[in-house]
Amino acid sequence: MSEIVRFSVSLEDDLLEQFDRYCKRQKFATRSEAVRQLIREKLTAQAWKSPSSESEARDAAGTLTLVYDHHRAQLGERLTQLQHDNTELIVSTLHAHLSHDMCLEVIILRGPAKRLQEIAAQLRGMKGIYKGELVMASAETG
Repeated sequence: MSEIVRFSVSLEDDLLEQFDRYCKRQKFATRSEAVRQLIREKLTAQAWKSPSSESEARDAAGTLTLVYDHHRAQLGERLTQLQHDNTELIVSTLHAHLSHDMCLEVIILRGPAKRLQEIAAQLRGMKGIYKGELVMASAETG
C-alpha cells in the first residue's frame, strides 16, 4: 500500500456543508474516505473513457447489469451463447426473475478493459434489452 500524504483543500462554506451532508448520507467514516473514493471513481471513469492502448489493455473487473424481456424471441439463447463464447472473461452470473416477463442478470467480468467494454456493448445492443449498465474498476492495485 502507498504512503499516506496529507494535503489541504480550500472550499466555500456552502460547498463544504453540502459535502458534509453527502458524507453523512453515504456513511463515510471521514471526509478523507469520501475524497479518496471520489478521486478513485473519477480517475477510473476517465481511464475507461480515454482511448489509450494502456487503458484498453489494463486488467479490469466489472459488472454488467442487464434488464430484459425473457419472452423476446431467441434473446435468452443469444445471451447464453455470447457468454459461453467468452468464458475466459466471465467470472460468474446472477439471474433473477423480476416479473413474469422481465429478468435481471448481473454478469461479473474480468480481463482487458477493451474486451469487457466490447462484450458489454454486444450484450446491451441486443433487441429486448431494456437496460444495460457496465461498471468497471481496475483489477490492479495502485
